[in-house]
Amino acid sequence: MDYYSLNQYLKDTFGTKVYKIAIDGGFTCPNRDGTLDTRGCIFCSGHGSGDFAEDASLSVTEQIERGKLRLSKKMPEGKGKYIAYFQAYTNTYAPICRLKSLFTKAISHPDIVGLSIATRPDCLPDDVISLLQELNTQKPVWVELGLQTIHKRSADYIRRGYILPVYDDAVIRLKEAGLTVITHVILGLPGETKEEMKETVAYVGNSSVDGIKLQLLHVLKGTDLAEEYLAGRFETISFEDYCQLICECLSILPETMVIHRMTGDGNKRDLIAPEWSKNKKRVLNTLLKKIKEY
Repeated sequence: MDYYSLNQYLKDTFGTKVYKIAIDGGFTCPNRDGTLDTRGCIFCSGHGSGDFAEDASLSVTEQIERGKLRLSKKMPEGKGKYIAYFQAYTNTYAPICRLKSLFTKAISHPDIVGLSIATRPDCLPDDVISLLQELNTQKPVWVELGLQTIHKRSADYIRRGYILPVYDDAVIRLKEAGLTVITHVILGLPGETKEEMKETVAYVGNSSVDGIKLQLLHVLKGTDLAEEYLAGRFETISFEDYCQLICECLSILPETMVIHRMTGDGNKRDLIAPEWSKNKKRVLNTLLKKIKEY
């Protein structure tokens, strides 16, 4: 079975290998500041899922330069091209003037070929989409939406804080603005069957988005999900079952959909489960082998 990988898409789009530099813009989230809740989503780390982002105390330009230095060993000198990935927390949850300042600094950097902005579907007012549309005329802008699941029971359990039609509306408005949309899905949420997970993936495949991130559920220290796990309220998915699930998920997605992720990273220092996910090289190599054989 073939699929359209992110690496191939980047080469097709930019003519070379491109790396993401994770930027921390110093944002918060309506699920943390008391607007919806103060606890965050049940799985979310204390870094707002930005565990590998650069230091938020640095300017955007400084973070880009630090990211370039960190990645310099992976590419020939002077050949690096990068996407500025605003990753931590909700990256459209701020006054429009602040967003414009941060995003403009990133997109104007000569080595940055595009922006990727992670956010919530309920944090995309019209003025923000207009800003992203304007920036998209300068360099490509991707918007990454945290959907995780289409099932209300699971959404309530993880404290997502918005209903499914909010996601649908956000996708429609972003696509009308000509923006690239990527949807995050978590596989292995407590209580979900394999068929329910596949229903979420199929829904995303039919929602006109451009890409998908298939994220393995990680149980991280300091999260409410960790308390649930340590209390024995659920078990994480096995490596064998996860590999089979990924193959089945890829088979129901459109061939043109870009697969941005098939597992995801959990900070090894904070990872409680599943243990098998710590060996990323083994996981990816096995996944690629299983997909080829499927």
